[in-house]
Parts: sequence; structure tokens; C-alpha cells
Amino acid sequence: MELIKLVRPRPLLLAPLLLAALMFPACSSGGARGGGSPTFITTESTAISFETSPVAELEDPWVMTFLPDGKALVTEKGGNLQLVDPADGAKTKVGGTPTVVDSGQGGLGDVIPGPTFARDRGIYLSWIEEGEGGTGAVIGRAVLGQGPKPKLEGLKIIWRQDKTKGDGHFSHRMTISPDQKYLFVTSGERQKESPAQDLDTNLGKVLRLNLDGTPAANNPFADRGGVSAEIWSYGQRNPLGIAFDPDGNLWSSEMGPKGGDELNLIEAGKNYGWPKASNGSNYSGSDIPDHTSDDGFEAPKVWWNPSISPGSLMIYSGDAFGPWKGDAFVGALSGEALIRVDINGTEAIRADQWEMGERIREVEQGPDGSIWLLEDGPSGRLLKLTPA
Repeated sequence: MELIKLVRPRPLLLAPLLLAALMFPACSSGGARGGGSPTFITTESTAISFETSPVAELEDPWVMTFLPDGKALVTEKGGNLQLVDPADGAKTKVGGTPTVVDSGQGGLGDVIPGPTFARDRGIYLSWIEEGEGGTGAVIGRAVLGQGPKPKLEGLKIIWRQDKTKGDGHFSHRMTISPDQKYLFVTSGERQKESPAQDLDTNLGKVLRLNLDGTPAANNPFADRGGVSAEIWSYGQRNPLGIAFDPDGNLWSSEMGPKGGDELNLIEAGKNYGWPKASNGSNYSGSDIPDHTSDDGFEAPKVWWNPSISPGSLMIYSGDAFGPWKGDAFVGALSGEALIRVDINGTEAIRADQWEMGERIREVEQGPDGSIWLLEDGPSGRLLKLTPA
């Protein structure tokens, strides 16, 4: 067990011109900006300490979700679904999982309990399949069987991502709306860029579906028919986190190009700009226009340059870390950090960043308000964070 003391430093008293420069950085023509971006204000708080306890070790863990009985489902990229007892880290492999394409960023992805899990033990699972035209993410619905050898029963695919060549930017993260009526899904642009602006494909989008996987009524582009009827927002690159806050606002964390990682407030029909606008630059070094107030695109509420590679998003609702209720937590891959973003209504500012020394693939909240992390990699640890 390790003790980590989390201290958010008090803001410095800055001369007015310097303070203005930090709060309102000058616009540029895009691309990476040396030394990072002064786009946040550090707020005051008392020192907070917590203990971090390793609980289990997994093979390329990707996502975790807690069930009503306190146990957790953890997906492993290669195709295994593990039922983990947080009390002692004991793992039970769940049978009946689908065959997945384990390549690049593809494999077994997200898992969440359905809104009526307590009654019917229904879950949603996402993974990558091969098909005509290439690969793509799919979402299936199944019943999680009970007993010493649990298995998925009646697994049925209810949604498919448009297929294309390549093995990146699948996204395929899910969340259920607060009214329990809709399934929201992130669908990456598969490293093809232009599909994010094409309303005739479901790539590079956030989607709103009925619980059976069909397009929800009254979506912004329903009159176009086809997969356009699934679209809730567009212009997204690789959104690997999606969550509702306590006020019912929908947020998504998104991997940008070279720099320009984002936290976005997701609203119906909005265009988030990719690949026409970004606060980063192309990996080739070529320029991408920055977000501006009059470019017609929805700018991120928070962005990071240099990149942190946000791999997950959780919005905290517990009492164990009471002052953080309603705030967003991002797991950073290349940043090897846990990051807190202070959310206030529909606005957000960067608050804390704690170096974890490992790529953080997933951040999740436990039933008791504890915070749980999954480290990325072939021997990724499951970590529990509790107040000291």
C-alpha cells in the first residue's frame, strides 16, 4: 500500500498583464505550442491524501464497470471478460464472449450494465469484428449468467460501426442517459479524418440510440435516414470517454492529433471541428487551424498541448472525496497521470494532475465512492484509491 498526498498548490499572485496572458493566450495559426498551453487556472484547496492499493493484475485491461453487487467486470483487449471481486482481487473468466479482432487499438472494448440489470442482468459489450470493407466496432447485448462459471447468454449484435481498413480510432465507448432511455456511443473516425464531417457515415461521431440499438427518435439528422439518423454530434476524432454529469450534461474526452487533446461538452447537432479545426497539429508537422470563436465549430471546454492521450472519462458522484463531486477524472495514457477537471455547470477548468508512473487506461468510481484505475499493458494493475 502506498500513500500519496495530493496537494493542489495555491495560485501565485501575478502581475495583471501576465495574468491576462495566462488566461487569454494569443491565437495562432495552429500546431503545437512550445512549453504547453496556459489554458487553466489552479484553484485553492486544502491538502488531500489518499492510499493507493493494488488489487489485481490483468492482461491488457481496457475497461471496467461495477455491478450492483459490488463486483466488477473488466474487459481485456485480447477478448477475455473477467469478473473481479474487489475485496480480494479474485478473477473469474466469463464464458460466451465473442471472437474479437485484436489488432492495433482494436479488441474487446467497453462493457456497461443495462439500466434494468438488477432485474434481468442485461449488459452491453463492444468489440471489433472483421467484415466486408474492413473492420469496425460492434455493440452486443447479453445476459450475464450467475454461478461459479458465469457466461454471457443470448449475446446479440445490436449496432455496427461503418467498416473501413485500419486498426485505429474505433472509440466505441458507451453510457446510458440519466432517464435510462438511451444508449450513447462514441464512434471514432478510424484515422481517416474526413468521415468526421460526413453526415452519411457514423464515423467520427457521438451517437444516440434506443436501448435496442436502433436510432433514437428526433435525433438532429433523422430526416437524412440511414446511419445519419443515429448521429447526435459530429466532427469528433477519437473520443475514448463519455459520461453524464449530475446536472445531465454529456461530456466526452477525445484524443487529438499532435497535441489538442480535448474535453468536450456534447450537445445535439453540434460540429466539433475535426479535422478542420484543432488546437494541435498533424503528426507530419503541418498546420491545423486553431479553434476560434467564429469558425462555426464547437470548441473544447478544456484542451491539452502537449498531449496527455486521454483514454477514459469518469465524472465523480460519490461522497468519499466530497469536494470533487461533479468533477471529471481523466485517465492519461502518454501522460501517465490521473487528471481532475473542475466542472461548474457547462464550464470546466483544469485542476489537478497526479503523476502515476504508468499509462492509465481507465478510471472508474466504486460503489463506496472510491476511485479505481486500470494501468495499460500486458500486466496492468487494478488500483483502488481511498481517502487516507
